[in-house]
Amino acid sequence: MSSILIKNIKEIVTMDRERTRLKSYSLLIKDNIISKIARDIEVEVDEIMDGSDYFLYPGLINTHHHFYQTLTRNIPQIQNVELFNWLKYLYPIWARLTPEAVYYSSLVAMGELLKTGCTTAVDQFYVFPKDQPKELVDEEFRAAQEIGIRFHGSRGSMSLSEKDGGLPPDSVVQTEEEILTDSQRVIEKFHDYQPFAMQRVILAPCSPFSVTENLLRESINLARNYKVGSHTHLAETKDEDEFCRETFCLRPLDYMEKIGWLGDDVWFAHGVHLSEKEINLLAETGTGVAHCPVSNQKLSSGAANIPYMLKKKVPVGLAVDGSASNDSSNMIAELKAAFLMHRLIYGISSMSTEEVLGMATNGGRDV
Repeated sequence: MSSILIKNIKEIVTMDRERTRLKSYSLLIKDNIISKIARDIEVEVDEIMDGSDYFLYPGLINTHHHFYQTLTRNIPQIQNVELFNWLKYLYPIWARLTPEAVYYSSLVAMGELLKTGCTTAVDQFYVFPKDQPKELVDEEFRAAQEIGIRFHGSRGSMSLSEKDGGLPPDSVVQTEEEILTDSQRVIEKFHDYQPFAMQRVILAPCSPFSVTENLLRESINLARNYKVGSHTHLAETKDEDEFCRETFCLRPLDYMEKIGWLGDDVWFAHGVHLSEKEINLLAETGTGVAHCPVSNQKLSSGAANIPYMLKKKVPVGLAVDGSASNDSSNMIAELKAAFLMHRLIYGISSMSTEEVLGMATNGGRDV
């Protein structure tokens, strides 16, 4: 059993319901679990830290990322294009991913997250080049175990290629059978059901424009059978909205409702183009949102109505998104971006510092 005592902390920002702040308290950690907070703690421990010059707050939770994109930052040709054309340029580059590339890009992304206060990271990995081993997600779990972060790895997927009406090329899509078989393998190999587990698995088909309706249905059925979460991109851009209207005769959220993709075991990345009525539906069903303000600004996707989501008690977490649309994995920068974005659009009282920190902590937990 390992133990750490942080003594006489300048201030503990608890982020409990009352937003309690504790001055000159000590905190005891045993086996990665906070076991006691009190003014004076006298106990034998493995390590003692002096907290008198430090503020302490809960570890941040990043609810959406694409680690492999750390390898495709700052590409000049895609600095001034919106999402669909941005993806079409990058797919052929990502088609050359190898296990080694996935492993090292994961270390870089998680290292940056840890340096900026993130202790729990979600990643959505959905690019599986046809000429590479299918166990690429395993490399992310290997990197997470080595670096020591709590990791919720998503077995993502793309099954709808360009020739079949989707966006990605054939080189990075898989058959539904391949996807579902490997999804089951990843859950059984890596998902830890224990409380405070350091690794868990999520099933995460990429988006309505890159997977079939049948795969979405089968994926969420598999996830619910194994009692794991489900995640996808949704309502990120106007292009996506037009695609769903033309292909399904439905808006993106209506489509997800039709196929059973709402509930407290589901959260969507972005949620930029949602009406108040649609946000109310998220609230009613307990469906969450991963808010990615830097990525949304860089790709000119728009601004999610986060103040209204919070008002309606939609579970909202914060996320850096992939590094190709952020150029960083800096969680502190994401908090600042969220704070400033919504004050600019919705007014000075629309977003407080506590609400932003709440999204990055309790909100991430709730999604």
